[in-house]
Amino acid sequence: MSENRPRVLNMHKLLEPGPAVLAETADIFQYPEGQPLGDENIARAAEGCVGIVSQLMDDISDKVLSVPGLKCVSNVAVGYDNIDVAAATRHGVMATNTPGILDETTADFAFALMMAAARRVIQGDNFVRGRHFKGWAIDMMLGVDVNHATLGLVGIGRIGRAVARRARGFNMRVIYSDVHPLLPEVEREMGVTRVDLEHLLRESDFVSVHVPLTEQTHHLIDAEELALMKPTAVLVNTSRGPVVHEEALVDALKNHRIFAAGLDVYEKEPQVHPGLVALHNVVLAPHIASASTRTRSEMCAVAARNMVTAIRGGRPANLLNPEVLSVRP
Repeated sequence: MSENRPRVLNMHKLLEPGPAVLAETADIFQYPEGQPLGDENIARAAEGCVGIVSQLMDDISDKVLSVPGLKCVSNVAVGYDNIDVAAATRHGVMATNTPGILDETTADFAFALMMAAARRVIQGDNFVRGRHFKGWAIDMMLGVDVNHATLGLVGIGRIGRAVARRARGFNMRVIYSDVHPLLPEVEREMGVTRVDLEHLLRESDFVSVHVPLTEQTHHLIDAEELALMKPTAVLVNTSRGPVVHEEALVDALKNHRIFAAGLDVYEKEPQVHPGLVALHNVVLAPHIASASTRTRSEMCAVAARNMVTAIRGGRPANLLNPEVLSVRP
C-alpha cells in the first residue's frame, strides 16, 4: 500500500470485479470482521479514508459523514435508507447507489415468492422430507391460482414494472397504486390500471410491495390495510421490511385473514418475528431477491466505479445528492 494513494474503507465482502476496479485507484482497507457496525466504530475505521463502500446494514450517520477528508459513500444497493443523505450533503460527501441492475432479478424473485406461497411449495417440500407423503389426495395442500388472478402492485417503479411484465405471461389483471402515476400511454402499453391503495387491497388476489422506505411508507401495510385484503390473498414483500407491520402480519396470517405471505425482508432485519417462523403459511427468505451471481457482481462493479469516479473528482453516474457538487470545496 502506498502513502500517496487514496484509501477506501470497504465494509463487507465485495464480489469481483468490484475489488479490482477499486484497487486500480485506491488502497482498500477492510472493516474488521466481527466488529460491531455502530456508527462510532464505522467513523473510527473511516479515519484517513476518502471513501466508504457500504451496504444496507451499515449506519452511515452524521457522525460517520463528518469524518475529515471523506468524499464519497458508495452503497452496494438500490435502497439507501441506511445513509443520512442530507447530512452527506452538509458535509460535502457524495452518496451513490446501484439502481437498474437488480430490477429483473428481484422481479424474478418476487414472482418466485408469490408462486411458492400460493402453491404451498415450501410446506410441500417439508411434508415430503418429513416422510408424511403417503400418496395423492384430491384435497391435499390446496393452494390458490396465480393464472388469471388480479395482481396489485404497491409501487410501480422499475422493479414493479418488471413484475407487471411477468404477470402478462400468467394472464393476470394488474392494478397499481403509486403517488407518481405512469403516463396514460405507458399504462395502456403495459396493460395496468392505477387505483388507490384501499381499492387495490380489496381487489387483489396478490399484493406485491415495491416502495422505498420513507417516513410515509413506514408501516404502509398495517392491521387496517391487511383487514381489507381477501382471505384468499397473498402478500409479497421484496422492498423493505418496515413497510409491513410484522406484528399485524403475524396476526393476519395466524387467524387466516389472508391466505399466505412471501417475505424477503424484515422489520428488524436480520431478526425475524418469531410468530412468522412458527407459521406454515409464510415463505421466508434471507434478503436474497437480488442474489444471482451476475447481478450481485455487477452491483459491486457499479459501486466501485461510482467510488473511483468520485475519488478522481468526477460526478458518479448514480449520485444521490447532486446538490453536493455546489457545496463541496
